[in-house]
Amino acid sequence: MLHTSRRRLRAILLAAASATLVAAALPSPEPLGIGDRLFPELGNPGYDVLEYDIALTYEGRNDKPLEAVTKIDAYATRGLDRVNLDFTHGTVRSVMVNHTPADFTTAGEDLVIDPPANIPANSRMEIAVTHTSDPRGPKDAGGWVRTGDGLVMANQADAAHRVFPSNDHPSDKAYFTFRVTAPKSITVVANGRRLAKAEAGDKASWVYRTGHPMATELAQVSMGRSTVVERQGPHGLALRDVVPTAERGELERWLKKTPDHITWMEEKVGRYPFETYGALIADADTGFQLETQTLSLFERSLFTTGAYPEWYVDSIMVHELAHQWFGDSVTPRSWSDLWLNEGHASWYQGLYAHEKGKQPLETHMREAYGLSDGWRAAGGPPAAPKAPVPGQKLSIFRPVVYDGSALVLYALRQEIGKAAFESLERAWVQEYRDATASTEDFTRLASSVAGRDLSAFFKAWLYGKKTPPMPGHTDWRSKPVEDRKEKAGKTSNR
Repeated sequence: MLHTSRRRLRAILLAAASATLVAAALPSPEPLGIGDRLFPELGNPGYDVLEYDIALTYEGRNDKPLEAVTKIDAYATRGLDRVNLDFTHGTVRSVMVNHTPADFTTAGEDLVIDPPANIPANSRMEIAVTHTSDPRGPKDAGGWVRTGDGLVMANQADAAHRVFPSNDHPSDKAYFTFRVTAPKSITVVANGRRLAKAEAGDKASWVYRTGHPMATELAQVSMGRSTVVERQGPHGLALRDVVPTAERGELERWLKKTPDHITWMEEKVGRYPFETYGALIADADTGFQLETQTLSLFERSLFTTGAYPEWYVDSIMVHELAHQWFGDSVTPRSWSDLWLNEGHASWYQGLYAHEKGKQPLETHMREAYGLSDGWRAAGGPPAAPKAPVPGQKLSIFRPVVYDGSALVLYALRQEIGKAAFESLERAWVQEYRDATASTEDFTRLASSVAGRDLSAFFKAWLYGKKTPPMPGHTDWRSKPVEDRKEKAGKTSNR
């Protein structure tokens, strides 16, 4: 009896231990997110990326996957028994965590990693993912863009993880190093400065590194049969443009304008915030221009078709340049803060057209005011935009975040005066340089500069369903209209 009782007791204890183990098992892998209102599964909790080191091998064909290794140096902000990275549209071959092989799986658009040992809070971790990076897929999906002679990137708003594993949210900025191996006939240019180029046989290897932290959506690598045109900007700033070789001469009339554009912007908001700048002119029909950090992406047709007046092309170039301050250096903390990017870039686009192209700013703003209620009805107010249309992630780039948000800045200048407004703009890009900032931060700083509480003003202008009365222009009226596409014959910015 005693022996039998012990056996029964042991069985009970083993069953209890087994139940405890089952209860403690990790839940099924699932896509995570940091709770962005517009993209709830974008980004990942529990860590802060410090640096990406991305190696790509390009064989000279833009219709086949590239072999790649993405290394991530990150800081764990809490204990982690799993690590999620945003990644899709590529094949993962292996994962290492702190130099040790790790198990992995996928869930939704996440790569879910089981590290060989739990990652303690407040510790560094190194992740290396060997994978492919596939440029094939829907044209409007984002990520790689196939050009007439190679590839470029267009990762806004949430498509960097179609190119490389990442914490793909603008709130987590990091330094980037790009290492690209390609045929010697291919020119490779990426964000930041070139650190090295070496040739071996029929291949060349290029290394670029950013001098400032960058959001994933602003990453850029161009590979093609291109020419790099170098010149100096204000105070010796190194400029480099990347252009189709055959059109180098034709494009010079536009490229040579950049130093003056930078001088104009610096007069408005202060010193250019990065180590270099230039235009990447791609042989691709994207339907937009894009402010990738230090190397703005432009459609070739903007400059070569003759479809647009000179003042308009100039103002588009200034729009993307202005983003280097507003959006790239000072990055939105969430996608609902997008108005801070696009509103400011549209503001300086309109101001440049006013000062240099004889396009009256007040007329432009009055036209925008007349459409503003319709834009708000269709897309939500500037700081609380509606979610993207299912399957159309780029639909967050609506008129309300462009001229609808520039209108907010015009109203603010009317409210606090030109001098205070210009002081605010300079203070904003200085205080939040290389950082992220929110609508609340802008409200707080504006109130400080103006010397009075502006929270009621911003609540009405940024969150109201209806456009408030315009200070100084009580006769302006806004009529509800249907949301509409860009004006016919005009190209879209971001």
